[in-house]
Amino acid sequence: MAQTPNIHYEMPKAYEPGKVEQNWYKFWLEKGYFKPKIAPKKKPFVIIMPPPNVTGELHIGHALTATLEDIMTRWHRMKGEPTLWLPGVDHAGIAAQVVVEQLLAEEGLDRHQLGRDKFIQRMKQWAKKCRQTIAGQHQRLGASCDWSRECFTLDEGPSRAVHTAFVRLYDKGLIYRGERIINWCPRCATALSDLEVDHKEVMGHLYYVRYPLAEGDKEFITVATTRPETILGVTAVAVNPGDKRFKAMLGKKVILPAVNRAIPIIADEAVDPDFGTGAVKITPAHDPVDFDIAQRQGLPLVNILNLDVTMNENAGPYAGLDRFDCRRAILADLERDGLLVKVEPYTHSVGHCDRCQVIIEPLASKQWFINTQPLAQAAMKAVLDGRIAIIPPRFTKVYLNWMENIRDWCISRQLWWGHRIPVWYCQGCDEITVSVDDARNCSHCGSPNIEQDPDVLDTWFSSALWTHSTLGWPDDTQELRYFYPTAVMETGYDILFFWVARMVMMGLEDTGDIPFRTVYLHGLVRDEKGEKMSKLKGNVLNPIDTLEKYGTDALRFALSTDISPGNDIKLTAPRLEAGRNFANKLWNATRFVVRSIEPEGADVEIQWNLLPVEDRWILSRLSRTISTATRLMENFQFGEAQRQLHDFLWGEFCDWYIEFAKIRLRSEEVLSPLPVLVYVLETSLRLLHPYMPFVTEELWQNLRKRLPSDWQATESIMLSAYPEADEKAIDPQAERVMESVIEVIHSIRNARTQYRVESNRWIEAQIYAGELTPTIAPYSQAIQTLARARPVTFLARRKEAPPSGNVLALVLKDAEVIIPMESMVDLQAERERLQKEIEQNQAEVASLEARLRDKAFLTKAPASVVDRERDKLAIRKDKLERLKQQLIRFQA
Repeated sequence: MAQTPNIHYEMPKAYEPGKVEQNWYKFWLEKGYFKPKIAPKKKPFVIIMPPPNVTGELHIGHALTATLEDIMTRWHRMKGEPTLWLPGVDHAGIAAQVVVEQLLAEEGLDRHQLGRDKFIQRMKQWAKKCRQTIAGQHQRLGASCDWSRECFTLDEGPSRAVHTAFVRLYDKGLIYRGERIINWCPRCATALSDLEVDHKEVMGHLYYVRYPLAEGDKEFITVATTRPETILGVTAVAVNPGDKRFKAMLGKKVILPAVNRAIPIIADEAVDPDFGTGAVKITPAHDPVDFDIAQRQGLPLVNILNLDVTMNENAGPYAGLDRFDCRRAILADLERDGLLVKVEPYTHSVGHCDRCQVIIEPLASKQWFINTQPLAQAAMKAVLDGRIAIIPPRFTKVYLNWMENIRDWCISRQLWWGHRIPVWYCQGCDEITVSVDDARNCSHCGSPNIEQDPDVLDTWFSSALWTHSTLGWPDDTQELRYFYPTAVMETGYDILFFWVARMVMMGLEDTGDIPFRTVYLHGLVRDEKGEKMSKLKGNVLNPIDTLEKYGTDALRFALSTDISPGNDIKLTAPRLEAGRNFANKLWNATRFVVRSIEPEGADVEIQWNLLPVEDRWILSRLSRTISTATRLMENFQFGEAQRQLHDFLWGEFCDWYIEFAKIRLRSEEVLSPLPVLVYVLETSLRLLHPYMPFVTEELWQNLRKRLPSDWQATESIMLSAYPEADEKAIDPQAERVMESVIEVIHSIRNARTQYRVESNRWIEAQIYAGELTPTIAPYSQAIQTLARARPVTFLARRKEAPPSGNVLALVLKDAEVIIPMESMVDLQAERERLQKEIEQNQAEVASLEARLRDKAFLTKAPASVVDRERDKLAIRKDKLERLKQQLIRFQA
């Protein structure tokens, strides 16, 4: 049976997160608080965690995801909704395989030496280790997931879902195998989808090459290209049909340089007459546009590359060369033969693998594809008709634009780690068998001589099923019926297309319903300079190292404060320190309240009809804060909601109400502020719990232990009800009075600072507050104590005569404060100090003016130096004028 962590009667002076956080998490876990119960009459709140990759450990971006999702989860759980946050991890295909291959390389091995089965075993060992690390890190971050439901994309259930989805799409004709241009990464040795390619602007060259006409020795057509090595795979030269320059050449043939192959000159609308010379080479096996042209024109495909991007037998004399060595060799031969006309600098977009950053090669290859057009239409409709909302809304247009221009999705990968494609090729009848379960015989001829496709599916295929495969689909489970569709998909805007769009497509296709109602997109976490964090830059923050230094709640505070959907955030040391300081402020405030409660307990019953103004004020402000924070959270403005809570707790409750309460606690003749102190503190801790779960639980438990046994409370703050605003507590008049009192104290404090009044010196204050005087006057003691002002006099009427220089008049919103200067400073000493400072500034002004009149200085000095001296002069003159005005006031 889980025991409540030990609570000492005397709270330590300082908050030490490391001593409480893991104890509380263990308590929550053992109590089963994270497990929802199916309640058919209640609508559940469900988040399926974006599964981190099993490539190592969590980074700070994962910490942001976990923080935001935990805020939502804890909030809805406290609202009494059956709340499921389902955790899991992704097998991560290419990314994880690359990591393990690198580890093997350190042992002097590669996967081919191990063989597929043994390599898969190594991958499983690695994945298990990563799963344990990732789960432990999430728990350190306070993630209140239902760990009993944790999933892995390669688990039996999700794997069966993947095979089922594949077979269904194949049976509907939406999955097909065909030869298309794919993005080939020679380093990862696999095909990539378009989304897995980073297009970078690269400074290259445009090479102009002559192609001799087959008939006649002197005629040429000049073609421009950025990749001369692909000349070897050219099967035609194309021009735009409307380009009159080449009308006479259409239908003729040219001799392909380097390999002396005759190819036709054709016309096609896809050719841009303004690019290069207007004539382009058509390389169908190595360019997607050229491939489409070849399909229309009936041109052959000539593949010139091996999979390691060396030149194959179709490259003739260049066979065996690396692609870039081949480029240099061809250029040398073209120049030798007088066929290289010119070379121009040219900036163009070049695709790179987003995993290893190696330049990819467009390559004609037989791969498995999904025809995404029908799926995209349904996915667009779900957003357009409002069933799915995207936050922030600006990404809706981005989503729809991508869907409108979607291309078929290449889903096969030449890897060993992942979901193997559920297709078997028959060696007897050459037919294929597509099956959810492992096939033993050909489904066409019954032959046992079948062989499974060696490729695996794109990682994003299984991820696209995540919202329903984790709940039991394709089976009609109770969990699927109750928890699907989910409520919110919270993730980074950078994977809107990789993942979110595909989940919408596959969720609708597989279940007939949307996968989630809201998409919440957060931004990237950047360093203090606004740069993206990366290991290469050395600016990566490890979330565990960070929380051990500052505390988990401080890290969560820093990640969620002032954030807004879709915008990047800068995670800086000051933000983390602010989070730690806030936790300490809460600790000190609670410690004060707890120590104020008598050992035998306190009467926490609020006597509403007897409350003084400051009690009514703080209760009114609390109610307004609850209302504002709730509205903001309902609109997914979690950063602003947290700021409101912070400002109320620090700026109103701690800085002001507690200070007023201290004065009352010294007297036995006034109503005790303890019931209101306890009420506001306990309510505020519940408000803040979704954001800072550990410190709020520790403080709430400390407070709970000191309250009467009949005080109604659950055994954990996370099971307590989230506060609701009490409209009856709103008291505008109390707010106006206390704002005036606070403004008076502020103004006197500011005057003390401005005139550098010693902290132990009392100053005189005269206050005129008009109609508020009767309600502000009772706070003269508080003003004396908190502003160190004595005597404090309330004036019956405003002084009509303008104040002399010997008094300071402060005009406030609802009051005026007059402070005799002699109560703050020694007037004679202050006049002497000002006179001396004036003389020093006059000397500096004279020196600068002399320098700026010096023609030699103005002629020889750099312009920037002269400008700097002029700026100095302007600053000195301004200061001199202000000093003179101050001296005049003291001489009045």
